[in-house]
This record gives sequence, C-alpha cells and structure tokens, in this order.
Amino acid sequence: MVSAGDFRNGVTFEMDGNVLQIIEFQHVKPGKGAAFVRAKVRNVITGSVVERTFNPNDKFPTAFIERKDMEYSYSDGDLYYFMDSETYELVPISASELTDSFKFVKENMVCKILSYKGKVFGVEPPNFVELQVTKTDPGFKGDTATNTTKPATLETGAEVKVPLFIDEGEMIQIDTRTGEYMGRA
Repeated sequence: MVSAGDFRNGVTFEMDGNVLQIIEFQHVKPGKGAAFVRAKVRNVITGSVVERTFNPNDKFPTAFIERKDMEYSYSDGDLYYFMDSETYELVPISASELTDSFKFVKENMVCKILSYKGKVFGVEPPNFVELQVTKTDPGFKGDTATNTTKPATLETGAEVKVPLFIDEGEMIQIDTRTGEYMGRA
C-alpha cells in the first residue's frame, strides 16, 4: 500500500480499477483548511494524463510494473517484433504502444518492455544511443558561431539538430528521452 503523502515521481498504484503512475506531485498546505496532495497522473494502460487532488491519508494498493529486457528484431507493417533473450520467443507489439522516442531504435537494440499483469503497455528505449548521420548539409570553414545547429537525418530516419561541425557518416550520441544531440560517439 502507498499513501498519497508518500507519492514520488514514477510511483505506480491502482485506483478505481486503473493503474496510475505519478508524473509530478506537489504537497499543498493552504493557510486555511487541511493539507492535500495535487498530482499529475498518467493511466499506464490508456496513456491519458489527468490532474487530481488527494487527501494525504488516502491509501492505494501498489501496482507492480514488470520491466523486461527484450531485443528489437524487426517490424512488419503495424507490428514490431521483440525477442526475449532468455526464451528466444518473438513478442509482437503494435505501433500504438510505442512512444516518440522509439524513432531512435534500430534493429538488435535492447529495450525495456513494460507490462502489467501480462498486458504490454509500453516500450522504453535505452537512454542513450549511438547512431550514424546519413544526411546533413556540409559545414563550411569559418562556421564557428557558438550554439548554431543544423538538421541531420539519422540511420533510423529520425531528424535531430546537430552542431555545424558534424558531417555525414559520423557516429553521434543521442539522448532518447529528450531527442537531443549529446556528442560524438
């Protein structure tokens, strides 16, 4: 059981038959009246986000989310296949359960598959990936202005902003959570 007074970012719990995850929370102590907890929660199955208030004494059963490492094998239309590295079983996952950050994943990368009671509801790619730049405009000698970026297309088809000195064929490191260029690989 988890009480609303113990909420932290990332905590998952069950409420009214739904599995909710805390995105952000705030303990509020108004000058008049009782304290309460204001929280932004995401339904992990549907993905909807709502803001709710809770009494700090409310208690909810903890929901245990299973995170399993699986290797991305290939895609076939709207289905993406992941291989369990222990049993070598292929698990199909529909495109609707993939997040925006999946555009940085290439074949044979290991991702975390999130499931609750056997139902897959999400895929977490690695936090940092190394990808090759396949298309970008060339940088010219003298382009030394600070913090100037240009668009670059990566081998997965994703587009990111990179500094002017990055050329085609270079390997770069990307933070998949923000989609930002981190540095050369």
